[in-house]
Amino acid sequence: MDRATSYQAAFHRRWGHLRRDRVRALAWLLDSPDLLDAAAPEWRGRIATLDAVTPGVADWLAQLDRDSTRLDAALGDKTYTRLGLYAEKLMAFYFAEQGRLVRHGLQVRASRNDTVGEFDFLLAHGPDALAHIEFATKFYLLDGGGANGFDALVGPNLADSLGLKMRKVFERQLALGAHPAAQALLPLPVTQAQALVKGWLFYPAGSWPAMQGITAGHCRGFWCALEEVDEIPGEAFLVLPKLQWLAPFRAESADRAMDRSRLATYLAEQFETSGTPVLVATLRHQDGITEEVERGFIVPNDWRSRAAQIRLTNPA
Repeated sequence: MDRATSYQAAFHRRWGHLRRDRVRALAWLLDSPDLLDAAAPEWRGRIATLDAVTPGVADWLAQLDRDSTRLDAALGDKTYTRLGLYAEKLMAFYFAEQGRLVRHGLQVRASRNDTVGEFDFLLAHGPDALAHIEFATKFYLLDGGGANGFDALVGPNLADSLGLKMRKVFERQLALGAHPAAQALLPLPVTQAQALVKGWLFYPAGSWPAMQGITAGHCRGFWCALEEVDEIPGEAFLVLPKLQWLAPFRAESADRAMDRSRLATYLAEQFETSGTPVLVATLRHQDGITEEVERGFIVPNDWRSRAAQIRLTNPA
């Protein structure tokens, strides 16, 4: 990928004035390309897309960056450990501020001990109807070992795939509004049910294949095994904590930045006790600012073989 035209470069140009991590994450959620191409026939019109960020919304984000009191109150004092929940709370705040949010996180139970599902977002859809938005923020690596289609895009911990996720969304989650237990809870009928999917896809270094159903300009990065770390371009690196996986990193300083040798040592120590891949940003320091140039997952050396074993035991 040409770094000058990367998603990170475009994000820094448009949103470099934002300083607060929460506001930058929200800007990314609102302005990043959808992961899935809403017009692709695979999705049968069931993919939602946000309107383009207007000058008014951009000004609103800048105001939030100056005074984040309302956003901080909406997120509360909770220490978030799940990235999906954090992103969902940010989107709930946005929909509420836009006057569109009717309900967020509405659980549907057939009985006390039988949870049918949960509506991520119910939004006003005309005067007498609701839109159900199923929201997901996903990070998948292209497994080039033999899987096909959307099942070849697998989660870092190998417990999920884009194919599996979308089958669940289409077959179960988007059908929730038709369930009798849900209809008893809804203030208005659900007349539209769609999935809004944001995220990043990661490819073996040097490989950027086009995929039908995936937005052509989606956010992307690389992945490689620990033994291939020396081949990554760059001189400064930062391990990204999970709550910083959304927007490209940018700050006045990066105290946790490492050179290549320290990064390799850190990763080797991590992988001695954990098989979980680590998301790393390559950094550039310029004009007093440290910013992300590109990003990639570093995986343990046995990750490919574990992925192959899962394919054998759990074929799609």
